[in-house]
Amino acid sequence: MASVTFDDATRLYPGGTRPAVDNLNLEVGDGEFLVLVGPSGCGKSTSLRMLAGLEEVNDGRILIGDRDVTDVPPKDRDIAMVFQNYALYPHMTVAENMGFALKIAGVNKDERAKRVQDAAKLLDLEQYLNRKPKALSGGQRQRVAMGRAIVREPQVFLMDEPLSNLDAKLRVQTRTQIASLQRRLGVTTVYVTHDQTEALTMGDRIAVLKDGVLQQVGTPRDLYEKPNNVFVAGFIGSPAMNLFPAPIAQGGIAFGTRVVPVESTALNRAHGSQVTVGVRPEDFIVGPAGADGLAVKVDLVEELGADGYLYGHVEGSDAQIVARVDGRAHPMAGETVSLLPTPDHIHVFDAETGERLLDKAIASA
Repeated sequence: MASVTFDDATRLYPGGTRPAVDNLNLEVGDGEFLVLVGPSGCGKSTSLRMLAGLEEVNDGRILIGDRDVTDVPPKDRDIAMVFQNYALYPHMTVAENMGFALKIAGVNKDERAKRVQDAAKLLDLEQYLNRKPKALSGGQRQRVAMGRAIVREPQVFLMDEPLSNLDAKLRVQTRTQIASLQRRLGVTTVYVTHDQTEALTMGDRIAVLKDGVLQQVGTPRDLYEKPNNVFVAGFIGSPAMNLFPAPIAQGGIAFGTRVVPVESTALNRAHGSQVTVGVRPEDFIVGPAGADGLAVKVDLVEELGADGYLYGHVEGSDAQIVARVDGRAHPMAGETVSLLPTPDHIHVFDAETGERLLDKAIASA
């Protein structure tokens, strides 16, 4: 096992005008599960492929442990990769698929059989070892692909959207199994996904990329509670954080008919007379029409059992709002409600740069 370091790693594709990955500086601790997340085209898969040796590093370097592997061939990097499409050999049994890389590497038959058996036990695949991939479900095939990586006993696991081909229920079940397995094995893992729910539930830390540039890296709680900028705030969390413009007022920011107190030192750093306010759906206090706060017309209430989500728009504006409400007792479509943020759970960003202005959300309620 080993740490992983991206040191100003850059990838510019031939003919490109902008790097796919731009000066990436990122450290993954020994035994850590790090998730690379971001929208399509953000550079997350390219970063993983650079680490695997499948993409050239145009500038900077990549280290596994203390070894510079920037120019080392993929087969010599001591990594194992799990792909989205499983890539199993259809004519081989599960056991043969899992042990094939060991056979190519010259590992003797008894050692191969032992490693395959151990991995199958970990993955609950023992009863399927003599089956062909076509006789397995999607989730079982993905576990075989995991087993093929495990038997190699690499220093680093690389996983490129391994759950994308599974249905929603199986995806939830399998991501739990992968996270649990990684913690048992203690192998350094870099995992790529576009699904921020996967990122939040699986990773020790999350690195968010946009247009090839690292936006923020931290624990799931760090990114959820203190996003560095508007992009991270809007990307992490489901439903997404509400983000809308609000004018700076004496002593804070104007939130409808109420001034919400905000540290003056933070507002002094703002460009212009407006800021971008962020409030997560669960951090709204929902009051009756006419109460102090932001007047919102209810367009729809999505009932989810115990909870529900109110979808509406700010009266006199196009700003859309989502607020969590009680699933049993909630406003109805067509009604108007008043919303205020829960103390200490409002986020304020610079309207021009999108950067976070506050370390602590509210000075006083």
